[in-house]
Amino acid sequence: METISNLTLVDSNSRRRAGITHALCSSGIHVEPCESIAELAGAWPRAGVILIHDEGDIISQLIETMARHGEWFPIVAYGENPTAHRIVRAVLDGAVDYIAWPVTVDELTSTFAGSAQRAGSVSNARLREIMARSRIERLTRREREVLGGVASGLSNRMIGERLAISPRTVEIHRANMLHKLGATHTSDAIRIAIEASLVH
Repeated sequence: METISNLTLVDSNSRRRAGITHALCSSGIHVEPCESIAELAGAWPRAGVILIHDEGDIISQLIETMARHGEWFPIVAYGENPTAHRIVRAVLDGAVDYIAWPVTVDELTSTFAGSAQRAGSVSNARLREIMARSRIERLTRREREVLGGVASGLSNRMIGERLAISPRTVEIHRANMLHKLGATHTSDAIRIAIEASLVH
């Protein structure tokens, strides 16, 4: 079983944050405590697991922050007396595991090891989807329409006919669309559109 040596802790409660940090450090796990997602974003981790106190929509905020950084880390959420609905929502938002707090250090380290193993392809696919959607959101309505046409295999002339604009205007929208998506080639733009579920 894989072991975790680095962990980033996100918890707005200073007493609980200090207690968890001390307990985990005593078991040989290096902990970087953060009060908020903003603090985490300012000191982005290089590796490890993120342990986060589940409150509000903090997990989806964390996923969006990861998408902006283009890097995925396994997320383990925790909360006091969580309901089944709360756990399901956290997992759907992107957590790979959920812990009912309080918990022993041994239970925590065992959970982290399992989380690292489960984090692979599903998490990466989820991150790619979120990153693709965040890129698509940068586009204007017309640029999205052009992307849809490109992804359907239409030429600039055919896209122009569909949108009632000139092929030259399509070309301009297409260039802007590629730039905003950070795509070097049309194939990159199509891949992003597919990952964002814009086309199937």
